[in-house]
Amino acid sequence: MLKLLKNSISIVIAISASVFCGLIGILFLGDPTHVALISIVVLLVTLWTNEGLPLGVVSLLPLILFPAFGVITLPATASNYSNSVIFLFLGGFMLSIAIQKTGLHRFIAEFILPKKVVTPRRIIFALGLISALLSSLLSNTTTALLLLPVALYISDERIFKARFLLAIAYGASIGGIITPIGTPPNLILLGFMEAQGLESVSFIKWMFMTIPLALAMLAVLPFLLSIGLPRAHEKFALEHSQVPMTKEQKKLAFTVVLLALLLLLNSPVKPWYPGLGLDEKLIMLTFGISMFLPGINYLKWEDTKAIPYEIIFLFGAGFAIANAFMDSGLANLVATHLESFSTVPELILIILIAVLIIFSTEVTSNTALVSMALPIIYSLGKVSNMDTSLLLMVATICGSYAFMLPIATPPNAIAISSGSLKIKEMMKFGLLMNIIGIVFISLIAWFFWK
Repeated sequence: MLKLLKNSISIVIAISASVFCGLIGILFLGDPTHVALISIVVLLVTLWTNEGLPLGVVSLLPLILFPAFGVITLPATASNYSNSVIFLFLGGFMLSIAIQKTGLHRFIAEFILPKKVVTPRRIIFALGLISALLSSLLSNTTTALLLLPVALYISDERIFKARFLLAIAYGASIGGIITPIGTPPNLILLGFMEAQGLESVSFIKWMFMTIPLALAMLAVLPFLLSIGLPRAHEKFALEHSQVPMTKEQKKLAFTVVLLALLLLLNSPVKPWYPGLGLDEKLIMLTFGISMFLPGINYLKWEDTKAIPYEIIFLFGAGFAIANAFMDSGLANLVATHLESFSTVPELILIILIAVLIIFSTEVTSNTALVSMALPIIYSLGKVSNMDTSLLLMVATICGSYAFMLPIATPPNAIAISSGSLKIKEMMKFGLLMNIIGIVFISLIAWFFWK
């Protein structure tokens, strides 16, 4: 009864927030489609946050609300729920379930984590660092999926599981900016700069620019995520298995290593190495499906019940929101209003861009947002006679540094999919990480990149 009352209050709060923002929107936007879109996004974000409805149910609401209020049609909305990125998730989740089912994650944990008696803070730092390093070369989605079973294995207590999951998710986002191939927005920036005739950023120069930022964020991470942990567990020893790996575990370990090598070989390092040219989503789905093949046979179809389909719906909702912003013309309207900031000092503009991009990407795909934002930022830089390349770099990096909501980045969504982490916990630490990210990015951009 108490839970029913709590959920009812949460839904009423979400609807009230949506109506209030709609009334404000009528005063400033005018266009009914734009008002409806803003109201729906506020409703979705509030329900995702206060958990008035299940995550998957909220993520399906755009299929009803967008067509009902004339934002975009049902076919245009529904197509986002079959985006090709979703099949990368499917393949990754299948592989992750196989790792947990065979117990391989225990050996992975023993290999990558500190030995002997360690504090939770050291484990958080180790997980964040490993996640960041892997994410600088592999997809941050792939990294989070591979490390997910490790975070769940280390401790049986939910509070520790939650912090370890956040360490992996945040580490993957932090490390994705280290190299041009670490995350899709980086490659989108390079392609955009080439199309506009701007001087491109070499692989080595990119790393030289981004490593200080990543190190600063990683240094803060363990101190932040260890706040509020029980003092009774300041230190604990990781259990190390004395049992050798089984034939099944060795075979799966070989498969995981093969996948990692294939993903590395597939990653281009321009202008020296073009990569294999394979679609990463196709690679992950192929390896995921191979878990069912005769002779391999790690998974049965019944095991797919463990796939967190609500996360797949969540990303469908994110793609639908980005599509609605573009098709409704609201993105162009935002671009027009941003031109009024062209006369502010450059440092203030850098901070404004950082705040706008980081908090905007909380409710939509960072890839879609960066694709949408770069032309806007480029035009803004030209009008204001400022360093356009600097502003574009700030916008791109900020697209990966959203830590509050599961919809913001794939690693966040993967962490939530475990069931051991609450959205309120992610929001609490994520807000602090967002603010820290804005400060660090602005300072490094002004004093180092400039």
